[in-house]
Order: sequence, then structure tokens, then C-alpha cells
Amino acid sequence: MATIIVEKECGCFQRSAYENNKTFDSKDDALLQAKLMVNHMNDKFCQKHAFELREEGENFHIAVDMRQQHSGCCGGGHCS
Repeated sequence: MATIIVEKECGCFQRSAYENNKTFDSKDDALLQAKLMVNHMNDKFCQKHAFELREEGENFHIAVDMRQQHSGCCGGGHCS
């Protein structure tokens, strides 16, 4: 048995159809679902957070971190 664990449930996750601590009979099935979740959350959620998948033993953890905010400046010196 393998479990997908979302370490911190942001608002977007709570409003989604995803379930935290979901258990699968097969580790391969859990890995496939975890990868799909991470890709979807990084592409479709509000972009305030970045989601990263980590394998820990039989389980898969999805870490949630704040995305770095960009000012829109390219650093070329002509924005100021």
C-alpha cells in the first residue's frame, strides 16, 4: 500500500476534487496519480505555490512552497 500525502493544503487544493492521504494498493498507481496531481496543481492552480513530488519509502509526499514573485523587470537596467 502506498499513500499520497500533501504536506500543506492550500486553498486551491481544498477547493479541488483531490483528496489528501489517499491510499493505493499499488505503489505504481500512487506514483502515477501523484505525478498527475503535481502537474495539474502546478499548471492550473492560482500560481502562488509551487508543488514538488518526493518519494519517501512506500509513500509520495507533495511539498508546497511559495513561488518567487517576479517584478516583471528583466534586469536590463531600462525599467527604472
